[in-house]
Amino acid sequence: MSPLVLACVMGAALLHAGWNAVLRGGSDRFWSMTLMMVAVACVTGVGAFLLPWPEAAAWPYVIASALIHIAYNLALVRTYRSGDLGQTYPISRGSSPVLVALGAALFAGEAISLASATGIALVSGGIVSLAFQRGHVRADFLPAALTTGVLIGAYTVVDGIGVRLAGNALSYVNAMFLLWSLSMPPIFFELRGRPPAYRPAQTASALAGGLVSLIAYGIVIWAMQYDAMGVVSALRETSVVYAAIIGRLFLNEELTLRRLASCLAIGVGAACLVA
Repeated sequence: MSPLVLACVMGAALLHAGWNAVLRGGSDRFWSMTLMMVAVACVTGVGAFLLPWPEAAAWPYVIASALIHIAYNLALVRTYRSGDLGQTYPISRGSSPVLVALGAALFAGEAISLASATGIALVSGGIVSLAFQRGHVRADFLPAALTTGVLIGAYTVVDGIGVRLAGNALSYVNAMFLLWSLSMPPIFFELRGRPPAYRPAQTASALAGGLVSLIAYGIVIWAMQYDAMGVVSALRETSVVYAAIIGRLFLNEELTLRRLASCLAIGVGAACLVA
């Protein structure tokens, strides 16, 4: 992996943890997610007039990814209702790199080295272990968190294949995010009707979180043109280290010695991936 791609993916990891913290910290996560998508729709709507459309071969992947992302949004909101950021985020994110590596091998014929496989295993294992408290994982949020992880793996593989067919990574990112973001406001109003009362600061935070999410995942899609999907996914998921720190500093969540040891394992795994 080139230094530029590595730096971009690690930056995306930090941005990704940030927008998840914004979502987790909102008083109504469904509405916060909807506001995020409103911001994304505004930006990508302008982009639709400025950028070329992806190549025809990429459109099935654009559509499939947008649909999977809709399900992911709903699953993520449900997950964050069940546990704190430091518990739910690791289960969702930790399960996905292994799933991405397997999906990329099955559907894109990608092979990874022993060092990369070891790195992916260490990153995933370290991430999942962050969710353990007193030697066990709470069962009440496990189904929603695992469902979210499967959806993350699915859309990552779809996007990894789609961006390589699109002819232009920015066009692919814009088209997929546009379809995805336009779907969320109608879904919210269909399921919930009236939006909750939000302070201007909460609304601004959610809108900014949407823009951050666009940049963060857009970088990841771009990076998957140049390196194996499983490697990029695992490096992106080091965002859980940042999430643990953000949860401790801003959301009053506990950061124990066990979690610090897990972060060390993630760091070792990341080193294997870039060696």
